[in-house]
Amino acid sequence: MYDLATRLAALELIAGGLSLNDVSRRTGVSRAALRAWRDSPADDARLTARSCCRCADSPRQPADPVAYAQLLGLYLGDGCISKARAKNVWVLRISCDDHWPGLQDECAATIARVVPGNRVSRVQRPGCHQVQAWSSHWPCLFPQHGQGMKHDRRIELDPWQIEVVVADPRPFVRGLIHSDGCRVTNWTVATVGGQRKRYEYPRYFFSNRSEDILGLYTWALDLLGIAWRRNGRWSVSVARREAVAALDAFVGPKY
Repeated sequence: MYDLATRLAALELIAGGLSLNDVSRRTGVSRAALRAWRDSPADDARLTARSCCRCADSPRQPADPVAYAQLLGLYLGDGCISKARAKNVWVLRISCDDHWPGLQDECAATIARVVPGNRVSRVQRPGCHQVQAWSSHWPCLFPQHGQGMKHDRRIELDPWQIEVVVADPRPFVRGLIHSDGCRVTNWTVATVGGQRKRYEYPRYFFSNRSEDILGLYTWALDLLGIAWRRNGRWSVSVARREAVAALDAFVGPKY
C-alpha cells in the first residue's frame, strides 16, 4: 500500500513523459500499480484535487507561502506555462541566465518547495537553462497564465495572492529582481578640495515591458517602505543608500 504523496509524485512523473520502468526505478512503486494509477483518470482527478491548495473543496493558501511568493516573482519575470502532451498536465518553465548558476539552483529548489514530489529538470537553451516542472495545477497556482506575451495582456493578482505578498513582500521582490532585475555599481567623478575623486555606489534596476508587472514591483516596494523611481519607460531604479541597504538585506547581487 503506497501513501498519497508517493502516488501523486509518480503520477506527475508519468505525466511528464517518463516510462513506467523509469518511474518504477525512481519511486520504488511496482509497474502494475503505476499502470493501474495511470489508467484510472477519474480516481486520479479526485486525488490531484486533494493535493492542490486551490482545487480543494475549501481553497487555502499555499503550504509554503515564502517559496510560492518567490516563484510568483520568477514566473512574472521570466516564466511561462505551456500545455504538455499529457492530458490536463502543464509545464512551468523559468528561464535562468547561464551567467548565474546559483540562481538556477535556487529556482529549482523553490519550485520543488512549491510542488514537493514533482520532478524538476533543466533544459539547455542558448545562453540560459529552462528550469521546469510538470503539474496539473500550474494554472490554479498562477491564474495570470494566458495566451500571448505578458506585456500584451492584463496582469493582476487574485485576492489570495495579494494576501500572500502582503504577509511578506520580500520573497516576491526577490523573485522579481532575480528574474528581470540586477544590482550594479555606478560611479561618478567629483572635484573635492581641488582634486578629482571617483565615487562608487550600488544601485538596483528592474526592467519589464509590462506596466502591470512594473506596478506590482513598485507596490511591493511601497509595502516595504523602500524608495524607488522610474528611470525609463520600462525600468525602475532603487538608488538611495538606505533603500539599497534594505534590498541588500534579502536580495543582494546575483550569483
